[in-house]
Amino acid sequence: MADFDFDEVARWSRAAQGKTLSRRQDADLSFVNESEIGGNDLLLDTCVYIDQMQGRTPEIVETLIEVRQANHSTVAIQELMHTVGVLDPSDPRTASVVAEIRTHVMAMRPHRTFAPEPDVLGKAAMLSGIICHQQHYGADNKLRVLMDCVLFIQALKLGFTVLTANIGDFDLLLQLVPGGRVLFYRRN
Repeated sequence: MADFDFDEVARWSRAAQGKTLSRRQDADLSFVNESEIGGNDLLLDTCVYIDQMQGRTPEIVETLIEVRQANHSTVAIQELMHTVGVLDPSDPRTASVVAEIRTHVMAMRPHRTFAPEPDVLGKAAMLSGIICHQQHYGADNKLRVLMDCVLFIQALKLGFTVLTANIGDFDLLLQLVPGGRVLFYRRN
């Protein structure tokens, strides 16, 4: 398969053996603050769109998104559309939720929306497997972690910084792949 180095990715697994992964202290992580407003392009995690829809995004995060180039992943589109699919059509709240999701998805400009390539998918699958194994994740967490891994590796490949409120999973990813860039925030 072109553009996928199986042996390189397999080395990640060997390098991760014996590593103990645990959530680090906030002081060891990069959180959005006034000094972080300028910088690399962003790749938005799905939680950013959800937080925006629910009015839980801090003002500084909205400023960051306005100032930096915000990019989108088809991973976020998948996760948002999955939400549309699981909503109960008979629930009176569904129509407004679907309309809000539609607004966010339609606002993603095609030239700023990226699909993961085969090497990204292969590396992400390996990382997801490592995390699921080391953290003893059950079936309910496996798909969520895989999507986070795809987004993280995609941002790494594109030179972007992931913007997320998902501290737990992305902290583990940074420990396995220290070259990645993530900016965290806390929801309102």
